[in-house]
Amino acid sequence: MEILWQEIVTAAENEGRTYLLEHECKKILEEQGLATTGTAVARSTKEAVEISERIGYPVVLKILSPEVIHKSDAGGVKLNLNNSTAVERAYSEIFETFSDKKTAGVSVQKMAPPGLEAIVGIKKDPAFGPVLMFGLGGIFVEALQDVSFRILPVNEKDIGEMIREIRGYALLRGFRGTAVDLPALKKLLGKLSALIMRHPEISEMDLNPVFLYPRGNIIADARIFLEKPGKAEKEKGLPSGDKDYLQKLFYPQSIAVLGASNTPGKLGWNVFNNLLSHRFAGKLYPVNIRAEAVQGIPAVSSVSEIKDPVDAAIILVPAEATLQAFEECCRQGIKNIVIESAGFAEAGADGEAIQRKLKRVAEENDCRFLGPNCSGIINTHHNMVQSIGIVESLRRGNIGLIAQAGVYAAGMLWGMRHITDFGIVATIGNKADINETDILEYLGEDKNIEVVCLYLEDVKSGRRFIDVARAVTDKKPVIILKSGRTEAGKKAVSSHTASLAGDDLIYDAAFRQAGVIRARNNDHMFGLARAFSKQPLPQGAGVLVISYTGSLGVAAADALSLHDMRPAELDDKTFRQLREIVPPYVGCNNPVDFTFDMNAELVQKTIEIGLRSEKISSFILILQAEILDTYTEALSAMDFKGKPALACVPCREFAMNEVIPLEQAGIPVYSTPEEAVETLATMYRYRTQTQGTQGDGSFVQ
Repeated sequence: MEILWQEIVTAAENEGRTYLLEHECKKILEEQGLATTGTAVARSTKEAVEISERIGYPVVLKILSPEVIHKSDAGGVKLNLNNSTAVERAYSEIFETFSDKKTAGVSVQKMAPPGLEAIVGIKKDPAFGPVLMFGLGGIFVEALQDVSFRILPVNEKDIGEMIREIRGYALLRGFRGTAVDLPALKKLLGKLSALIMRHPEISEMDLNPVFLYPRGNIIADARIFLEKPGKAEKEKGLPSGDKDYLQKLFYPQSIAVLGASNTPGKLGWNVFNNLLSHRFAGKLYPVNIRAEAVQGIPAVSSVSEIKDPVDAAIILVPAEATLQAFEECCRQGIKNIVIESAGFAEAGADGEAIQRKLKRVAEENDCRFLGPNCSGIINTHHNMVQSIGIVESLRRGNIGLIAQAGVYAAGMLWGMRHITDFGIVATIGNKADINETDILEYLGEDKNIEVVCLYLEDVKSGRRFIDVARAVTDKKPVIILKSGRTEAGKKAVSSHTASLAGDDLIYDAAFRQAGVIRARNNDHMFGLARAFSKQPLPQGAGVLVISYTGSLGVAAADALSLHDMRPAELDDKTFRQLREIVPPYVGCNNPVDFTFDMNAELVQKTIEIGLRSEKISSFILILQAEILDTYTEALSAMDFKGKPALACVPCREFAMNEVIPLEQAGIPVYSTPEEAVETLATMYRYRTQTQGTQGDGSFVQ
């Protein structure tokens, strides 16, 4: 295989080609054990007829020219030729059409039998590297764009999922008595993955069409584009053998703050004040060249004056002074540095040059740094708040948040802290060194963190990100909000943190491949986080809906069905018990509709009945906003025995004084039944994907 590959690639290079001709592509694919329609090269009408009669009619003729890539569009393909006269005419027409082109002859090949047409391709993505594409051909790909993607390399699970994802999967599985050979299709995709991983110089591959049959498949046309293999930048993770490398960044015992200030309103004042007001228990070293003390703490004019070891440093000086401050920290032996200053790659070429120098100095001194252009780290389990915005009191929580924007560590946190409890918030800014993957890997091991959220504008170390995320999602849910989905969004991203947003379809596939949950917007991400962080995972798909209005109960039932869950069946015992408390003028069904007679006592009794039923795995509670305060005490005192409960309060935003105590009691509250159900269904889907189910919800050990 390698000898053939080298011969073909060398021939292309000698001719100045960056792509392989069809007959060359098919030789390579056939060496892989893949079936093609084959090809023989004819350089005259006579040769074309002789080849056609040898392989048997009908045949196909195609132009072979290093100057013609898109053969069909240019009129260089003649199909379904059934005799020598048709072959002679087609050959003449091809050479007349391309008389001004350099040609290597005409490819003569057997016409493939009719089958289900598919397209398979490879493309290089700037964030994730080689990506495998699969879809149905013809109108399915041209009009409907019915394709799926996976980042290479892929395993059997990845291949199976990408085949099932396309909307035309029913045609593959079997429609009106005709199915395709799925094992052969999976084998084809697996062999292509292996080929690309062996030859990174392949920048693009297009197999179109591939005909799928009840037995086997055949590649009718193929194109391969080449690039010189570059020196791939090594995806730097945490230093091997030192699992605690970032421990001192997130749990430091001492912090030096370069640029700490006595002037209220300055960023140096805000950061240092946050550390003091949240009672950081470690040692603080304010660094200020003019002040003897900062906010009552003795100051030094340079980090070189600090005699004791320092676990971490925060730099808040102007961009032009940052490099000198950074070098001083490195010389002092400080290995973890947070650069909250702005004015680097996001600001233009001069700032980008400084950012590159920071990276070089860090590598020379074996240091790691967060930022620049970030808002530091918040760790409620360590009483550490480094935010550049003033942050009021926080409760300790179990949510980890990695954000590429500093607003998450100040402005948004101001409101979210009332109903969402964070353990760690890490802002990464331009992520010139430490990136989202490093921190995700760390939070995956932090016992204080049970749910991880990420706001990202791009992913820097794509393949490593997928591997790390896969490992973390086996232990705890990972929820991602990725911006830059549209062209307008991509432009805004580039101007904000100098990020290059990739193809959103590729990101979508990468997230699915990694097992993470993708959020549509901030409300969706934090709505999911609240449920995952406060409630156990559903053990089954059966849900008891309790409502004060029939219309919202029906909406909940519809949503359950749309999300592959269902209103739980009421066994005879459960039905009889509910019948005793349901008003006589309404039916006793699921959803349980109490109308406006519903109160906290009835809801409590209904939940207690549901807890005794094996068919009921979770609860959706649709509660009246006007008497919401009456539910908080009853629900917060209940033992739900491992069954999750999510609430819906219509017009929730107008009843936040009552919603907040219920949220703080551990019951997440949503504005619509559809939101609550979608969140519950996401929790159930995560459980089935990571833990598996047996029957209606028992764990598979």
